[in-house]
Amino acid sequence: MDASILLVGDENFRYSLFNLVGQTPTLTMASAADPLEAMPVILAQQPDLLLVQATQSDGLDLCQQVKAQSRLAWIYCILIATAAESMDRAREIELEAIALEVGADAYLQLPLLLFERKVFPNAPDLLAKTTPTAQLQRLLQAKIQAGLRQVRTYRELMRTNDVLSAIALSDPLTSLNNRRAFEWELPRQIQNAHSRGIPISLIMLDVDFFKTINDTHGHLAGDQVLKFLAARLRHNLRIYDTPFRYGGEEFVIILSNTDSQEAFAIANRLCQLVSEQPFAIDDSLDLTVTISAGTATLRYDDDGKGLSLLQRADQCLLQAKTQGRNRVVGCGVESI
Repeated sequence: MDASILLVGDENFRYSLFNLVGQTPTLTMASAADPLEAMPVILAQQPDLLLVQATQSDGLDLCQQVKAQSRLAWIYCILIATAAESMDRAREIELEAIALEVGADAYLQLPLLLFERKVFPNAPDLLAKTTPTAQLQRLLQAKIQAGLRQVRTYRELMRTNDVLSAIALSDPLTSLNNRRAFEWELPRQIQNAHSRGIPISLIMLDVDFFKTINDTHGHLAGDQVLKFLAARLRHNLRIYDTPFRYGGEEFVIILSNTDSQEAFAIANRLCQLVSEQPFAIDDSLDLTVTISAGTATLRYDDDGKGLSLLQRADQCLLQAKTQGRNRVVGCGVESI
């Protein structure tokens, strides 16, 4: 797995850690001089791991800030302290507890000598050959690998969640978004329309005499009709129009930045496109299908969830079917 690490600390800290961590083709390392400089980099690049100098001012706060933000909380943070000499074990445990309490995922104490680049310019290279330092380097790399395993698990979980979300919001027969997706998307579109001061309209439609199709030709033929209809709708809508399978043979389309007259015209065009070209169910069966549709446009007094808007579109659809089917009735628009 390709991974990225951000080193946060003074020059000696970053230089030494760069040598201790080592370079591999799958590892990318960046650096920041202090937490203030690091935060914009974290927000922009979202590295997998942070190696933060604990003795630097605000080092603890940086881990805390990262963990406090849900979109960054998955980043694995290793807080690294330096000490001139071995400290009392009780004190070391106390410092580690503090680090973990503020949000660090791991804590490591390294001898100050490793970071005295100005006094010992070749210290990282020379000390890496000594047994204690080699052990510390191994421990650091082990903690990094543990962090990468956790990040890998997080990424796989997010991919799984994305797949499950797509399944939950998609209609398996038509590959359109389903009713649940519509009920989630419509309030967002309404809020966007209000904030931008643009119109938004709905088309609600269904297949005329769909039960007769099922009864006469079978449910598999009915399923094919729904699949072909969904494809025809999708291929003849604008890029910013969103069709959904609402349920059964009913579909609903969100028309962004579309007033009542435009919505009515679009619905009529769709009716014609459906009725003019039969659906080839198989080699021996071509079905001529028609649809009825109702349109409605957002009003200032509509609720934020879009229930009243949807109800008006549904009422217009019922009128279209009552008036003979294969037609469009628009709310506030003269039907044809």
